[in-house]
Amino acid sequence: MKNWVIAIDGYSSTGKSSISKIIAKKLGLIHLDTGALYRGTTYYALENCYENQQINLQKLFSELGNFLLEFRNEDGEMILYLDGKNISKEIREQRVSDNVSLIAKQKEIRDFLLSIQRNMAEKGGVIMDGRDIGTVILPNADLKFFLTASVDERAKRRFLELQELGMDEDLETVTQNLISRDKTDSERAIAPLKKAEDAILIDNTNLNKQQTIDEILLIIENFAKIK
Repeated sequence: MKNWVIAIDGYSSTGKSSISKIIAKKLGLIHLDTGALYRGTTYYALENCYENQQINLQKLFSELGNFLLEFRNEDGEMILYLDGKNISKEIREQRVSDNVSLIAKQKEIRDFLLSIQRNMAEKGGVIMDGRDIGTVILPNADLKFFLTASVDERAKRRFLELQELGMDEDLETVTQNLISRDKTDSERAIAPLKKAEDAILIDNTNLNKQQTIDEILLIIENFAKIK
């Protein structure tokens, strides 16, 4: 199990990252939040390539490779840094959420981050979460999961998360953002959000975080017995 590669995909605010992080710790694996890489790129674009109230994509493309996104292991947790700065809070800002789907559907961005993600998983012993891990990034993962939940439940979770971060957003705005992101992520031409054929579907609309974790761990445990 120490060398396993586990992929966890799914919709926004299904708890992919936090759930993956806890499972990784329990199993002694490294957790890699690939969505953070897209958010980090979006944050860079908003800070450096924002012109006339929109992101200048061509400028961003020309600067790919000129900035460094890296995960640093801090007390067992992988923290995202941009050019040496901890941006773990900044990438959760609503302005990043509003623009990340635009960035994520660009072929140039996906190609840029693809090799980074695969290199991270090359040695095994990782849980990687995102939207196209099981279908594109790690199609040969040992185990794949796909998380889903109702829009209303996911919006409530996201709203509470933003409140805890001290960000003042109303529930309707958060809901519409999720609906928009679902549509963009699912309909994009390149690596759309979809369940891999061999992924295990988990609908956690009526499950709390711990119940979702317990269900995934049980599946992993049963899989380990027959592997």
